[in-house]
Amino acid sequence: MARGHQKFQSQQKNAKKQADIKKSKGHDQKAAAKAALVYTCTVCRTQMPDPKTFKQHFESKHPKSPMPPELVDVEA
Repeated sequence: MARGHQKFQSQQKNAKKQADIKKSKGHDQKAAAKAALVYTCTVCRTQMPDPKTFKQHFESKHPKSPMPPELVDVEA
C-alpha cells in the first residue's frame, strides 16, 4: 500500500487521468436534441419540439386529417 508522497502522486495521476477522460467524452448533442423532441405527429410519426411547430406541420402536411385535440387551442 502506498503511503505519504507516493500516495499523493498516485492521487494526482488518477485525477489527471479522470479529467482527460471527461474532457474527451464531451457533450452528446445528439442525445440532447432527441430529448428536446417532445411532440410526435400521429399521422407520420415525425417529432417536433413544441406545439406551435407541431400545429404548423399538421396544417401544412396533413390538411385533410382531423386536428388532434391537443392542437385545437394552440395558436400558430
